[in-house]
Amino acid sequence: MTRATKTYVSETVSRLKPSGIRRFFDLAASMEGVISLGVGEPDFVTAWSVREACILSLEQGYTSYTANAGLLALRQEISAYLSRKFGLSYRPDGEVLVTVGASQALDLALRAIVNPRDEVIVVEPSFVSYSPLVALAGGVPISVRTNGADHFKLRPQQIEEVVSPRTKALILCSPNNPTGTVLNQEDLAAIARIVEKHDLLVISDEIYAELTYDEPYTSFPAVEGMRERTILVSGFSKGFAMTGWRLGFVAAPEELLQAMLKIHQYAMMCAPTMAQYGAIEALKNGEHDVDEMRKSYRRRRNYFVQSLNDIGLHCHLPGGAFYAFPSIASTGMTSEQFAERLLLEEKVAVVPGSVFGDSGEGYVRCSYASSLEQLQEAIKRMKRFLSRI
Repeated sequence: MTRATKTYVSETVSRLKPSGIRRFFDLAASMEGVISLGVGEPDFVTAWSVREACILSLEQGYTSYTANAGLLALRQEISAYLSRKFGLSYRPDGEVLVTVGASQALDLALRAIVNPRDEVIVVEPSFVSYSPLVALAGGVPISVRTNGADHFKLRPQQIEEVVSPRTKALILCSPNNPTGTVLNQEDLAAIARIVEKHDLLVISDEIYAELTYDEPYTSFPAVEGMRERTILVSGFSKGFAMTGWRLGFVAAPEELLQAMLKIHQYAMMCAPTMAQYGAIEALKNGEHDVDEMRKSYRRRRNYFVQSLNDIGLHCHLPGGAFYAFPSIASTGMTSEQFAERLLLEEKVAVVPGSVFGDSGEGYVRCSYASSLEQLQEAIKRMKRFLSRI
């Protein structure tokens, strides 16, 4: 048999690094007694009324394709929700698209706007998929490094330092994964001036918008002049505890939305029908459940961040999401060394900050979407670990 000499995998895919998070998940899964602070999902079960709506849709035989853009009833509920929660106005028919998770929404947004070698600014530390998705769309990710001394807030001057004639867009994530940092109205208004000055688009990942704790949330397209420049990406995974349902959405000006819909038609057809019926119920009647989750996360955040600081791991107070991002610089270890030793020696799983970009080095991401009892035990083990080193 003749051995093939041709390389069949694309150069772009060959250059992609595997997700740094996955290696630690796989290692933790092979061990007993591990407390995982690495998983980026709620520890709540989806509300019963939402599950019941999904079951009812199956019982009634609603198992066919929906419209490519999603059930009109769901798009109407998304439009109404964005209006009452964030003061946004999007037409259900033409400016809202239901996707298979917010991850697909990000992929669609980038593929719809990026030409070969267009530059897209990625704010670090950043969610692990941003730069790979830019590359897969044919673009060039350009990193902006925020810093812990400023609580990882993006400042306009940092955009100015990297913007070029090839810059097409900026990806924002607030509340941020992994830092939990929230950009307030003043922060966003300053960024908006730079966006307008350089004629940029913004992909605003607002998947954690429901989970903010200290001040009212401002959605980027609500900032003056930004609606027509923004692709809003969100979904049901985090705020509504529906990670496994794989349901997200995009809201954007019609020209941009219709470009995304073209790709969605060929690549995915539509989001799962029964999940869409569940999401309708979540938007109609699920806000009480969201409020209860938010209150619980806030209590856990306050305990966990204070405890991290008490044991010597400096950590700013995150304004949203369910992540703490403490500095481990005092240990003298890299973030990967710290995470690996903590897992092997004390069976506590955290994520090395380096997987979120170079500016994440010296930090680790800890999810406090775990029970208070587990967080207390994790702090005990981490304190013991620190005392040995």
